[in-house]
Amino acid sequence: MSNHRRLVAGVDSSTQSTLVEIRDLETGVVVASGRAAHPPTTPPRSEQDPHTWWQAFETAWGAAGAPLVEAISVAGQQHGMVALDADRAVVRPAKLWNDTESAPDAGWLVKQLPGRGADWAAAVGSVPVAAFTATKLSWLHRSEPESWRRLAHVLLPHDWLTARLTGGLTSGQLVTDRGDASGTGYWSPAAGEYRWDLLALIDSELDWAAVVPRVAGPTEVVGTWNGAKVACGTGDNMAAALGLGLGVGEAVVSLGTSGTAYTVADRPSADPTGAVAGFADATGRFLPLVCTLNATKATDAVARLLGVDHAGFERLVLDEPAGSAPTMLAYFDGERTPDLPTATGVLSGIRSDVTRGQFARSAVEGVVCGLLDALDALARHAPVASVVLTGGGARSAAYRQVFTELCDLPISVTPAATGAGGEAVAAGACVQAAAVAEGVGHADIVARWGLGEREHVGGVETPLAGVVRDRYRKLRLALHPLS
Repeated sequence: MSNHRRLVAGVDSSTQSTLVEIRDLETGVVVASGRAAHPPTTPPRSEQDPHTWWQAFETAWGAAGAPLVEAISVAGQQHGMVALDADRAVVRPAKLWNDTESAPDAGWLVKQLPGRGADWAAAVGSVPVAAFTATKLSWLHRSEPESWRRLAHVLLPHDWLTARLTGGLTSGQLVTDRGDASGTGYWSPAAGEYRWDLLALIDSELDWAAVVPRVAGPTEVVGTWNGAKVACGTGDNMAAALGLGLGVGEAVVSLGTSGTAYTVADRPSADPTGAVAGFADATGRFLPLVCTLNATKATDAVARLLGVDHAGFERLVLDEPAGSAPTMLAYFDGERTPDLPTATGVLSGIRSDVTRGQFARSAVEGVVCGLLDALDALARHAPVASVVLTGGGARSAAYRQVFTELCDLPISVTPAATGAGGEAVAAGACVQAAAVAEGVGHADIVARWGLGEREHVGGVETPLAGVVRDRYRKLRLALHPLS
């Protein structure tokens, strides 16, 4: 690696692993990367020791060549809860977003406001679900009184790693950013401030102003590490929006183990049903988002049942025409909505002459129909004129074909989805790092690096699209009339 290159680093600390991406500051070209795994988790209890994140970061940093960089930023898995004592030591393992032990607390919190979901959405843009930090704090208060007595600070996963970089775990101010703060359930994107009244629902005697971190500005330098400027970081979805160069009117459908649909907007959103989370983004705008727990994990499960690898599964799906398959609700591991607390997968319309290909296609159509419903919900709160597919599933020919068959909007993929370029979350963290290195806005870096590039793949909507989606909708409403 040439010593004269100006470099920045972006860190993607997810549930599964830490990815470090090193980019050239001028061109945005990825020059090195490294990855290290996190300990596996098994919901309903999904917890990790934050120190294992740092160990993974050090391993990934070494694998990337441990370069000298001008700036670094950390994007982390959203929500979660890192509880610290007065010495800023970790009180207990961090509860992650997919830990559902706090589901009863989510229900309890919603009932504490007279208007329930409508009041919560008006207050913080979202209705609490088990993923949110507020519900995990309520769980800690209810379930572990000794840990609660030790609680002096609460951080999000990316906040803890940022503090580890800057020395904030020993002294100084602890910080977060507006994007990740908007997923806690106690910070308002519309008002740009904490809601102390909502935190008081959990514990009215605690000095919450001393417990929660300061919300840093989007391009603020919050410290240094090995001579590099440290940006405030953000949540993974907010970083992905930056890394994709997402514009108003573009919606992202991210096909990973779980699925998300989100877009950037100029105004905050508030969905009283809780389907759309009204988050903030990392730049000063807003990020309405819909999340589903089941995306490629559902099709992976069906491929396993059929005894085929990914290539074999793809062939089975691609050989079947639209409208030929039974209808599947791919709620394999339950959904995180009030109406679907313990939902399971359902296959409807199966006949004795069903083929392996039809079974395979039903799984892909089920996932896609669910995400198209998510897009419909999103479009009720922000303009949606086109769709960008991203995530591991965007590389799948089967998923791309079914999306183009069932969606009437223009569809594109990113260079990463075709095997080129870096990964969106790490790319977004690199954008943050570059912005603080140069003292410019994120948009300047996005434009310079060409992160808005797309490859058009379709958006044809076959005549049978309406039939497939109507079957799916009728089955969903029959089983879950409130969804």
